[in-house]
Amino acid sequence: MKNHVQLVAYVDRFSGGGFRELQSLLTDGPLAGLFGGVHLLPFFYPIDGADAGFDPIDHTQVDARLGSWNDVRALGERTDLMADLIVNHISVRSPQFTDFRKRGQASSYAFMFLTYGRVFPDGAAEAELLKIYRPRPGLPFTKMHLEDGTERLLWTTFTPEQVDIDVRSPQGRRYVDQILNRFQHAGVRSIRLDAAGYAIKKRGTSCFMIPETFEFIGDLARRAHDRGIEVLVEIHGHHLEQIEIAKHVDWVYDFALPPLVLHTLYTRNSSHLKRWLEISPRNAITVLDTHDGIGVIDAGADRKNSDCAPGLLTPEEIDSLVETIHERSNGESRQATGAAASNLDLYQVNCTFYDALGRRDDDYLIARAIQFFAPGVPQVYYVGLLAGTNDLDLLRRTGVGRDINRHHYSRGELCQRLEAPVVRSLVDLIRFRNIHPAFAGDFQIHGSDNSSLGMEWRQHSDWARLDVDLTAGRAVISHSDPAGNQTKALVQ
Repeated sequence: MKNHVQLVAYVDRFSGGGFRELQSLLTDGPLAGLFGGVHLLPFFYPIDGADAGFDPIDHTQVDARLGSWNDVRALGERTDLMADLIVNHISVRSPQFTDFRKRGQASSYAFMFLTYGRVFPDGAAEAELLKIYRPRPGLPFTKMHLEDGTERLLWTTFTPEQVDIDVRSPQGRRYVDQILNRFQHAGVRSIRLDAAGYAIKKRGTSCFMIPETFEFIGDLARRAHDRGIEVLVEIHGHHLEQIEIAKHVDWVYDFALPPLVLHTLYTRNSSHLKRWLEISPRNAITVLDTHDGIGVIDAGADRKNSDCAPGLLTPEEIDSLVETIHERSNGESRQATGAAASNLDLYQVNCTFYDALGRRDDDYLIARAIQFFAPGVPQVYYVGLLAGTNDLDLLRRTGVGRDINRHHYSRGELCQRLEAPVVRSLVDLIRFRNIHPAFAGDFQIHGSDNSSLGMEWRQHSDWARLDVDLTAGRAVISHSDPAGNQTKALVQ
């Protein structure tokens, strides 16, 4: 993966069309040359299922409304592509599960799906069930009726429409390998393992990020590497878990960064952020916003043992952070989060990052500068690129909390947003991050005063530095230049 800013986007919601419109936008249009690569959010059939493409009926088929695998390959010839490999589950409307529902144990896919009985053949004690970690309320099981009249208790980590796969079964392995082969042939160079932390279930454990999960991720990474594909793992967890995961994969998300940046700008205190930047994984994909909500659990204590593994923020600081997001967004995030919406994620606040900062352009640009100077490769979500605001109309139509940050842009609306001063400044910042050679060097934090933040990169004689005065709300970027050292006020 290039050490340039990457874009993450839904093909249709960003381009106003399909793959050809997206290619025109990124390679010949107003965003030509701006990004080192693009993470294409699920473009499989169908893109409008129960979970915006994360519940594929056919993971090996491009939704025809977007184009074909030839269109994917054509885009990949112009820019690096990342695609999602949804390893934990598949749609209940998939051909594989439809066959299992119809034929039961006689189905060739019978062992592809995890049932309660596969994990607990002799039943489970109350303590074993309570130990299972799930990011939503309740136990991860759904009772389903098969056509032979029998009932089965299927493992459904997220929703009843997304049935979990036994990734260690021969059928599960073949299923994943088929997707990897399709990606390889289409020129996909990186994959994001969606919900990989939940993929392995073992009785007597939390069934989340257990030792066997690390073994599975390592094995899958080797299979991807054999096809020339890099691996990014998507896991929300304690910051020490992220550091450990980073040792086993090519890339890991820095999900602690978004809540820490918000906390820093809300409190005008950089102490917690500095602590994290000193130890954060260097093979990270840095984000502020994604297609999901703003994760807060990643800065919190270990859910399995909070006494022994405290978080980067205290419980009181996290509560204050969440309430401040609601306040800055004028209560809009509260309408889209937790029990107020159908996706009851326990660890996310649904809101655009721009709205989480009260639509304050200066704070938004400081936040992006911190992201771009943080160790790792930056990824910018399409709504964040355009300093997008909460889509309450979409939220009301669907009732899905995360849709507040999944706006559908027309081409005209997109071009209009690109002319906004805050977006133009962000684009300039992206270009600077892409071209300055210092970002290939070494990273340092400067200053002991927690009302300020100094971040610097150096490679030989090349250097770039960000200085933020949190009290005054000012930020300055200084850097080496062939024509002599330069200093520019990002925010005055």
